[in-house]
Amino acid sequence: MIADHLPALQVAIPLLAAGICAMLRRSVPAWALATATSLVAAAISAWLLARAASGGPISYRLGSWEPPWGIEYRVDEANALLLLLVAGIGAVVMPYARRSVAREIAEESHPWFYASYLLCLTGLLGMSITADAFNVFVFMEVASLSSYVLIALGRDRKALFAAYQYLILGTVGATFFIIGVGFLYVVTGTLNMVDLAARLATVEDVRPVVVGIAFLSVGLGLKLALFPLHYWLPNAYAYAPTVGTAFLAATATKVAIYLLLRFFFTVLGPSFPFAASPIPAIWIALSVAAIILASIAAIHQAGIKRMLAYSSVAQIGYITLGIGIGSEAGLTGAIVHLFNHAVMKGALFLLVGGAILRGGDMNIDALGGLARRMPATFAGIVIAGLSLIGVPGTVGFVGKWLLASAAIEQGQLWLAFAIVGASALAVVYVWRIVEAACFRPPSTEEFAEMPISMLMPAWILTALCIYFGLDTSLTVEVAGRAAALLIGGAAT
Repeated sequence: MIADHLPALQVAIPLLAAGICAMLRRSVPAWALATATSLVAAAISAWLLARAASGGPISYRLGSWEPPWGIEYRVDEANALLLLLVAGIGAVVMPYARRSVAREIAEESHPWFYASYLLCLTGLLGMSITADAFNVFVFMEVASLSSYVLIALGRDRKALFAAYQYLILGTVGATFFIIGVGFLYVVTGTLNMVDLAARLATVEDVRPVVVGIAFLSVGLGLKLALFPLHYWLPNAYAYAPTVGTAFLAATATKVAIYLLLRFFFTVLGPSFPFAASPIPAIWIALSVAAIILASIAAIHQAGIKRMLAYSSVAQIGYITLGIGIGSEAGLTGAIVHLFNHAVMKGALFLLVGGAILRGGDMNIDALGGLARRMPATFAGIVIAGLSLIGVPGTVGFVGKWLLASAAIEQGQLWLAFAIVGASALAVVYVWRIVEAACFRPPSTEEFAEMPISMLMPAWILTALCIYFGLDTSLTVEVAGRAAALLIGGAAT
């Protein structure tokens, strides 16, 4: 049955589509293929989530080799939710892409843009679904190399520098990651994550494992843009084409965070008591620094995309804070905020990107008159901005509430105050957008509402900012089961 092979098709379909897309010479067929592929990938991921939720983990072996000797794709509720997030964001942004890409990228480069997007989608889905540590590295390189192209195709020449900067730091991160995997392989003789967890429990000399953990932490910290390893992110988000920014901001760092969760808790967790090590304290310290310092940096940015980029660094800090707390409640809050941040930041970048395309300027001061000239766009920005702040009734509140509750549960009341204080900082930079849009005169006569093909995808994500803020049955329940699965270890 074809349903039995859906884990492999989740990766194979966008990979094959990328190759076909690269051979096309016209924009519309390339866009249509990328859109159709994204919709198929989203449908497959939804089916896998439903199957994993009802029937338990899905193990798919490639070829005739049984794991741990052969490559295994493994789907449980932890990565099934991530698969749905990555593929779902792709399915939403692709309808937006046709007009946006036409305005921002030279026509002869359109097929290459869509091919790079599909390769990036392939890499992110592969990183999420594979149960082989070396395969994670392979898919990481696929996603990274295509991301560099997505960024470099931006219309500003600074996009080339941003892509080069990301290439250097991304290569360093990937190198550190594979060195860490190498240390674990030398100790255990296996690359399968389930088998790794079992064999690490019998290791007597833990020094190579500790070194491996250090390399993995730095490598994934670079990939997820954890403060102070975030240097590549502001320029990458600011100068990439709008579709590339929205897709990468909503997915790429989230996959890196998932890998951190998977290695820390499933692979290493059953054998090494993190609560008794200095690792949680380090992650909490870096997370709090990210939440506060990146929020302050966002307040002082003149460009709206750079402001939102620094906001992403701060929001990543909230997610990694849950990892530092280390309890099941903390992980639940981290996974929920991971999902919710992807929704609200994807919406913001699509909406702001539309305003920039109409007004032609990335500075906040250039948003004067936006509320009157583009009311639907402005309303979406306000809703997504309220989500960033964490106003009750929005997705941002749900994640922050769970994280604050987990901190209080662990007796760390000061962390709850840090979360509230950083949310107050978010009020400042969100208000800068509102103030410019409502109270400053129009900076240009070009402002007019986005075309419906761009407005609808942006508003789908905006509506989800409210829906998942009111109905948490999917996000919180699935995240809770995923957290229990991660903490329980691979054997469970």
